[in-house]
Amino acid sequence: MPTVQLKNYTCNYEFLNSGKDRTIIFSNSLGTDYSMWNKVVDIIKSDFNIILHDTRGHGKSSNSEKELTIEELGEDIIELLNTLNIKGKITFCGLSMGGLIGQYLGISHSDKFDKIILANTAAKIGTTESWNTRIETVTANGLSSILDGTAERWFTTDFKKNHADEVDMILKKFAANDVGGYCANCAAVRDADYRYQIDKINIPVLVIAGSEDLVTTVDDGIFMKTKIAVSKLEVLKAAHLSAVEQAEEFAKNILSF
Repeated sequence: MPTVQLKNYTCNYEFLNSGKDRTIIFSNSLGTDYSMWNKVVDIIKSDFNIILHDTRGHGKSSNSEKELTIEELGEDIIELLNTLNIKGKITFCGLSMGGLIGQYLGISHSDKFDKIILANTAAKIGTTESWNTRIETVTANGLSSILDGTAERWFTTDFKKNHADEVDMILKKFAANDVGGYCANCAAVRDADYRYQIDKINIPVLVIAGSEDLVTTVDDGIFMKTKIAVSKLEVLKAAHLSAVEQAEEFAKNILSF
């Protein structure tokens, strides 16, 4: 797992170059690292060159800022692609916070991508008050203090019951995140609002929603589909981390898109 020094941080990434004419870059959810995509990648890796990376302040990627913005995280993606000299057709796929990053890229860098996948996300996620409360809670008590609530949001009851070891591993990685990095990214999600800009996206977009997702709902997915001119919506039977819970269906949708 190599790292590269970008302008504002050290980025932990993996580039699976199979010599294809299309590259897909994945962007993780708040509180996860790029391993959240492992099951999807195993299914699609023969069809794409694949770039995985830990968003700034997550996993093994560094962060020095108290607060970040989605725009900054989006520019990190552009810098990483340029640094790796990625050419040809590029698809961006982001889930939750990664989906906010995807919206920014679709609005501001449509020339860089030919397709974007926005999964389990919304043009506006949560409220200022709810994010500030989370930042205060985590700062005072650590990430382990919100593990139960995170598990409830991320997974359906059946998945937690039938895949307990996998859920436990993901939650351990969540709790191991740097608190400062996590809170900096909470601020990015808190301040992002693309409800009045998302209609500027003029490249094809696949919106994926989870039928059991209480964080970014199917209605949020419908809103994005309605606003984006060339878009389609797929609903998977999953909670917030649909790429983990329904990896096979998620991968099928990538391939068909």
